[in-house]
Amino acid sequence: MQRALRIAVAGLGRLGRRHAEILHWRVRGAEVVAAASPSADERAWAKSALGIADVVADFRELLARPDVDAVAIVTPTTLHADQVISALDAGKHVFCEKPLALDVDDCLRVEAAAARHPTLRVLVGFVRRFDPSYAAAMGKIGEGVIGTPFMVRSQTLDMNDPSGFFVRFAPTSGGIFLDMAIHDIDCARFLLGGPRARRVYASGVIAVHAGLAECGDVDNGVATIEFDDGKLAVIYVSRTLAHGMEATTEVFGSGGRIAIGEGLKLGGIDIADAHGVRSEGLPTFWERFAEAFVVEAQAFVDAVRDDAPLPLPLADATENTRIARAITDAFKTHKPIDL
Repeated sequence: MQRALRIAVAGLGRLGRRHAEILHWRVRGAEVVAAASPSADERAWAKSALGIADVVADFRELLARPDVDAVAIVTPTTLHADQVISALDAGKHVFCEKPLALDVDDCLRVEAAAARHPTLRVLVGFVRRFDPSYAAAMGKIGEGVIGTPFMVRSQTLDMNDPSGFFVRFAPTSGGIFLDMAIHDIDCARFLLGGPRARRVYASGVIAVHAGLAECGDVDNGVATIEFDDGKLAVIYVSRTLAHGMEATTEVFGSGGRIAIGEGLKLGGIDIADAHGVRSEGLPTFWERFAEAFVVEAQAFVDAVRDDAPLPLPLADATENTRIARAITDAFKTHKPIDL
């Protein structure tokens, strides 16, 4: 493909706006030609901030447009599977935010649709694979710097949001493990060479947001994954960190250890004054992974334009959901789950 890839963005909420801005301003070979959102305010934003003339309320209108080559789906997770399948059946390449779906059967439906359309590319947004620090760690592992990796300890800790956003979001998010830990699950599998899980354990606690009890969710959770090849992953996720957001991962090998993302500070600075020496934490995931989102979007556009394979197959997205679903079940039943 010599011309720009013409993309429509579906979903213009908190993360959808970020994707739209990246595709519009920062990705070579991409042109945002349309967008969709059920929110009038979000549609108005797309017109004024990005100058997109055609912004509609109905996702299906995007698929009917012959000038749309690809769709970026940044809608609620419960809509992902059906929207990806509809886009593929309409002949569009697809980028879809993680997770692909909350149930394995829906993931498999997407895989079947992708198999019916082998010339179309589908990328699910597990953005940490595109972060320079995680990519560098994978390179060092490949060089044998830490010997044979056998365990990953990974954590995603969000800054506490006293507004209660995640309490309102919880009934449709799938819970803390499907919504948050799925990033750590993907990192663990990626860094350990892509093993399948055989058994999981999980536990959790409500430390701050009591309203989560109504839908059986927690604001802090811990999970352990045993893989078929004997390797392990230990995951901690939280929505209640006081000082900021942290996303860190350690990989332990037979000859050493790699630590990713430790000690990151807002602006990369320390402050020394009458109160002592301190640094400010990263407020959100965006300050931590902003550049990775750009690399991810560029990888998707380049793969479509160059007719090249993507670095993250759909089967990996399905396996991530399979593990996250099992962890959620282990938490709810208070029992280990064999996969």
